[in-house]
Amino acid sequence: MAAAALLRGAAPGCGGPAWSWRLRAAPRRHLAHSGCCQGADSASGATWACFLLGERALVRVRGPDSAPFLLGLLTNELPLPGPAVGEASTSARAGYAHFLNVQGRTLYDVILYGLPERSSEQPTFLLECDSSVVDALQRHLLLHKIRRKVTVEPCPELRVWAVLPCAPGEAGGVGPLRKKAVCAPVLTRDPRTYRMGWRLLSQDEGSALVPGGRLGDLQDYHRHRYQQGVPEGVHDLPPGVALPLESNLAFMNGISFTKGCYIGQELTARTHHMGVIRKRLFPVQFSGAVPGGGIAPGASVLTESGQAAGKYRAGLGDVGLALLRSEKIKGPLHIRTSESGLVALTASVPDWWPTATK
Repeated sequence: MAAAALLRGAAPGCGGPAWSWRLRAAPRRHLAHSGCCQGADSASGATWACFLLGERALVRVRGPDSAPFLLGLLTNELPLPGPAVGEASTSARAGYAHFLNVQGRTLYDVILYGLPERSSEQPTFLLECDSSVVDALQRHLLLHKIRRKVTVEPCPELRVWAVLPCAPGEAGGVGPLRKKAVCAPVLTRDPRTYRMGWRLLSQDEGSALVPGGRLGDLQDYHRHRYQQGVPEGVHDLPPGVALPLESNLAFMNGISFTKGCYIGQELTARTHHMGVIRKRLFPVQFSGAVPGGGIAPGASVLTESGQAAGKYRAGLGDVGLALLRSEKIKGPLHIRTSESGLVALTASVPDWWPTATK
């Protein structure tokens, strides 16, 4: 694939639907607090932080039956790309979805990339998943392949990068990124929320591909992600445990309630149509001293009176995610540690969530 030609459609006036997005200016208090570009020297001209996501890996699904095959397994519609023009495409696209088990619980969270189709090639999709479940995901796909004309294989040649603006007020929108990052096979916005910036798939160094880019600290990426309430991977979404709607899948554009049948649809659709989701994953921040070993996943979160409010899911340092009852999040909360101490925490509602949930 000629990478320069692939992104030719990103030039002003030539972009298709995949490029119509514009980076919305986020309040400084969010990104500054997340530290995505902490320590960046303004003299260096760094406006983008590029994070190599070594904990994420890619699985390639290709073949004439790849689209209907994936539609029967995923919670969402596919990010179908536009047709290729000559030797290159103008519209590689990304979408977000979960694979569910028959009980309607999440198995794997994935970002899907629909690659350009040419008349001489088969439809191809890349599935970005937690690197620890690459083999399990491939087995899951092969189990349901049956007689479909589909090839499932790892894609180790491409690495996954997250690209976030260091200072939204100085980033100049997405223009510098989309016009000049011409060596990347796939460059597209993160489909979950505008707060998560861009996804870049490349064989090369991501920070070298993005003009004004610098290599970011992976912990800063995860802190930013937790502060925005975005779960990712098996620690945040334990396979066979997490429920998709409690995990805010609908908020992250990860589910279609009008598509055809898929595994695990019945419980998910029933919960949606009942309109009652009592618990959700909320971003939390600790205000007290956190034990050196951190907070154990599954630790009970209690109200001031000692009533159960939910359970801690995962985190990094003083930020994380907790599955909490929505009516309990406004009062004081705490976790009792193994040393019989109390650690206070505060739950918040991300500003990118639908207004009706706030």
